[in-house]
Amino acid sequence: MLVRMLKLQMLNAIAPAYFYTATAVTFVLHFFLFIPTIFQTPGLTLSPIVVLHAAIFMFLMTNALGNYSMTIWFPAESANEKVIPVCSPDCPDRVDAHYLLNDRHFCKLCKKVILKRDHHCFFTGNCIGNRNMRYFIMFSIYTSCTCLYSLVLGVAYLTVEYSISFENPLTFLTLLPLSTGYFFLGMICGLQFFLVLMLYVWLGVGLVSAGFCCQQVLLVARGQTWCQLHKGQLVESRGTWRSNLSDVFGSRWVVGLFLPVQTVETIPGNWYSYHEHKHD
Repeated sequence: MLVRMLKLQMLNAIAPAYFYTATAVTFVLHFFLFIPTIFQTPGLTLSPIVVLHAAIFMFLMTNALGNYSMTIWFPAESANEKVIPVCSPDCPDRVDAHYLLNDRHFCKLCKKVILKRDHHCFFTGNCIGNRNMRYFIMFSIYTSCTCLYSLVLGVAYLTVEYSISFENPLTFLTLLPLSTGYFFLGMICGLQFFLVLMLYVWLGVGLVSAGFCCQQVLLVARGQTWCQLHKGQLVESRGTWRSNLSDVFGSRWVVGLFLPVQTVETIPGNWYSYHEHKHD
């Protein structure tokens, strides 16, 4: 158990650095390679299509980074818990969390009591709960869109710059193994090999983020959490799907679809006590 905890803590520190690095690399590739090469314009003039693609990319990335930051700034921890629980070595709960009753969990990685804990997100380095679930879902949506958009432009760049044809569906499937062999044989440059690697990174992160988003929206609509799913507590929905979505996305949810702003009302005190009083 100790070894696994050390691995999880290491992942907790490395994953955010990986996310910021991948974001910076994606930004540089878009504005210094993809857009100037794919949409070549004479001189220093900016064509409408260049401005459009630059605006789309900046909109997607701003929302991805903004909601990522909001997920961290609005943690799901309890403000009333002053005593950190001590778990015994034979704790029956999962190694990264301990159930404390009333939709409260003690996260062994965050060292905090989390209200309505869903899961610990290694990309953000903290737990996802009711207060920051909306930002996590929007972060997943825009991260997926940014990655898939980058994938399309990356494929277009390889087609224009290196005359790689993607008309055959097998081309993309065999691109990585062939590029790896060509790179070590000295037949392609390092930049081309790096771009191929980035295509697969964008594809993987984009699909994983989309899957996370779909899963979380379904759980939120049922009023359930990932922790409850692992405990086999998905017996029946809690409340209507409209009230469950409103509880997580807030009253200004339409604004939150397009801007990384606070839309979830901050409830002082204990989340469980507030909702018990609300439903009485």
